[in-house]
Amino acid sequence: MQVVIYSQVFKQDDRQPVQELFDLLADEQFSTYVYGPYLEQIRPHLRFKRDVGTFDTHLDFRIKKFDMLITLGGDGTILSALLMVRDYNIPILGINLGRLGFLARVEKSKMREALRLLARGRFETERRDMLYLESNLPVFGDTPYALNDFTLLKRDTSSMITIHTYINGAYLNSYWADGIIVATPTGSTGYSLSCGGPIVFPGSGNFVVTPVAPHNLNVRPIVISDDAVVSFQIEGRAENFLSTLDSRFETVTAVHELAVRKNDFGIHLVKLPEITFMDTLRGKLNWGEDRRNH
Repeated sequence: MQVVIYSQVFKQDDRQPVQELFDLLADEQFSTYVYGPYLEQIRPHLRFKRDVGTFDTHLDFRIKKFDMLITLGGDGTILSALLMVRDYNIPILGINLGRLGFLARVEKSKMREALRLLARGRFETERRDMLYLESNLPVFGDTPYALNDFTLLKRDTSSMITIHTYINGAYLNSYWADGIIVATPTGSTGYSLSCGGPIVFPGSGNFVVTPVAPHNLNVRPIVISDDAVVSFQIEGRAENFLSTLDSRFETVTAVHELAVRKNDFGIHLVKLPEITFMDTLRGKLNWGEDRRNH
């Protein structure tokens, strides 16, 4: 199996688990390629039992036959890796070196078991749908898609903005708020959740539309079908507004005509035995734990 290792920043605190990962890959006879800038960071600190190759851009995924991408970091690292994987249908396994880790499900203590399962083909993949941003003016280059969410937010003033929102061309509401979020089921446990949005199970075929600090308290998050197109017109005292796709951002103006729909392709996350979405929810959100006497 040919695997690629992707990460952005090497931290000294992570030296031991990263070294263990490369030792395990060598022991299990994986052919390993490493993201070039990350390899330069780790070379002085690690020893390699087997030679590793490198890759630098998404074009390498078109040329070489990679079977899986392994990320080292948190959920943000997986979101960044999407710009490499694109529509090549390469499954992603996230090893959590960060904090929460809804997407990066494999903890450091479980790496050995996870690599053994991978080597023996004992894993499945699950599709996660993404959203696509359409605009009358160029934004986000050739990757106008997101796994978690799209947002429109105020930028240059403390005043709220007005976001006129339409679903399939029909008027929904004018949100007077700090902004608005359109989240996928995957992104429902992120920014949308912190703004009062619901948790939506993967594969449910929905988008969540969540206002950010709305002035009208009776304006609530709504769940819509992901075959809908959600479009926006923005008004505000400032000329510029902030638009984001996952962790990437661009400046937009009232001249921009923006619409969000389901992306033409999704991504595939590696699913190991006995790790379900419900397990992740309980573990990450501490559900069912009474810590009053701890």
